[in-house]
Amino acid sequence: MRATWNGAVVAESDDTIIVEGNHYFPPDAVNRAYLRPSDTHSVCHWKGTASYYDLDVSGQVNHDAVWYYPEPSDAAKQITGYVAFWKGVRVEPTPVAAADSAR
Repeated sequence: MRATWNGAVVAESDDTIIVEGNHYFPPDAVNRAYLRPSDTHSVCHWKGTASYYDLDVSGQVNHDAVWYYPEPSDAAKQITGYVAFWKGVRVEPTPVAAADSAR
């Protein structure tokens, strides 16, 4: 899977975890040069407290477009530190993966 925004690939991995329809990317699959810390937090009734990053690509900022669970509940331990995207970030199969699946 590949996450893109404002013309940049912000994450790419063959090993995402899907939770509630969202692809969570492993920490090492994310281009951290585009991430800026955010003070935003939210609470999911079963995953716990989420933290957020802003995306900053070519001077354009997408506030709170990235979220992650630094210390999720036991039910969501598999996504510890993994990140997911929203707010206009496109998450889709990588072109190679899409071509391979068409065969």
